[in-house]
Amino acid sequence: MLPLSGLTVVTLEQAVAAPYCSRQLADQGARVIKIERPEVGDFARGYDQKVLGQSGYFLWLNRNKESLSLDVKKTEAKQILEKLIAKADVFIQNLAPGAAKRLGLGADELMARYPQLIVCDISGYGDSGPYAQKKAYDLLIQSESGVMSITGTRESPAKVGVSMTDIGTGMYAYSGIMGALYQRSRTGKGTRVEVTMFEAMVEWMNHPLMWEHFGGTPMQRAGPDHAIIVPYGRFTAGDGKDVMFGIQNEREWASFCAKVLERPELATDARYDNNTKRLAAREELTALITQAFSTLTAAQVVARLEAADIANARLNSPLEVWNHEQLKARRRWREVDTPKGRIAALLPPVTTAGYEVRMDRVPAVGEDTDSVLHDIGYTDDEIAKLRAGGVV
Repeated sequence: MLPLSGLTVVTLEQAVAAPYCSRQLADQGARVIKIERPEVGDFARGYDQKVLGQSGYFLWLNRNKESLSLDVKKTEAKQILEKLIAKADVFIQNLAPGAAKRLGLGADELMARYPQLIVCDISGYGDSGPYAQKKAYDLLIQSESGVMSITGTRESPAKVGVSMTDIGTGMYAYSGIMGALYQRSRTGKGTRVEVTMFEAMVEWMNHPLMWEHFGGTPMQRAGPDHAIIVPYGRFTAGDGKDVMFGIQNEREWASFCAKVLERPELATDARYDNNTKRLAAREELTALITQAFSTLTAAQVVARLEAADIANARLNSPLEVWNHEQLKARRRWREVDTPKGRIAALLPPVTTAGYEVRMDRVPAVGEDTDSVLHDIGYTDDEIAKLRAGGVV
């Protein structure tokens, strides 16, 4: 039995943050009933058509769930929602600002009716403050929170290439729900869990915030290199291939000088004998290292780094990661069913001794509508009428 078996989660979710949160719960055994618009479903289904004609985004985020198609603006739909939520342990929503309240699904209202319910509201900025009604998406929050100001090259800011805001927000929502479930196990009472995308990213920005507030100067963008640790980043070998490595402390700096550069005297050179000095001398130190690497292939550089016990990595493409030997060796790939066939999918990164998480199907829009409605007492005739009326 998985840890969350027997737990029922109802979601009014779309895009990435809330679906990522609820998928974590589903992976651990919770029953997740995903409410989608009839026919079109969650708009993330249309983000791309790269995986057997389906959205890679949607397939990644929505395995292990049941899809109930429902037009939540119709009167009959409100009755269905009420019956579902009455039997649920957790309700998650990330609708547009104010939409849940307009549907009668505000946290205060729900918890008054169902004191044991845990309500998770995910939004851009929260339901108070001057930005409460402002729409928010991953790129916009990366900008508003300052992430983009420290990401990219000196010439141009850049967004992080994956949906880091949505992923981070989804994980905070998941951990908040897990904490609320534990609290309920002791008190018998549910609670509201509120997570905002903006605050999630500002939390991640703590060090750059402190750097500029207390230090008086902004953290500089450094492209593929570390903003404040030198040397730490991308360096080119004599064969034109890039090698990534990082120096974390003075012991590693001394080993790097002796065994990689073969210039042990640099370890105690007054220009480079601590990280603050190396940061100030980034350009000249980079030129020095590049010159030393110019007679070596990337493979030779990596061999020296390994001999010196210096952390290093390849600059891989997504396809190279897909075929990565480490993932194969640790058997991280499984297969899941989708509406258009089976696909490879990665296990979640948390491995728990004694059980493996669920890796079940990704549903088609409304695929589970009849079974979910049967569970809450609807007959076949009643479901047929709801379908004829465009409710489901």
